[in-house]
Amino acid sequence: MQLKAVTFSFFPTVHPAVVIRQRKSYRRKDGVFLYFEDNAGVIVNNKGEMKGSAITGPVAKECADLWPRIASNAGSIA
Repeated sequence: MQLKAVTFSFFPTVHPAVVIRQRKSYRRKDGVFLYFEDNAGVIVNNKGEMKGSAITGPVAKECADLWPRIASNAGSIA
């Protein structure tokens, strides 16, 4: 009987992500306060490209302006 050496990672890994919606209200430059129903984020790789292929729900305009790849996959921009 042969045994193989297996390594386990007991600690979770940290992945870079971009927040696309947040429940806490924030103020835009024009004075409007905006908040969403839930918190949501998109996991990105080291180059800033999305790991997923679709985004459900709205995306904040500020996020869409900074990340054009996220804006192109967004269903709606709020």
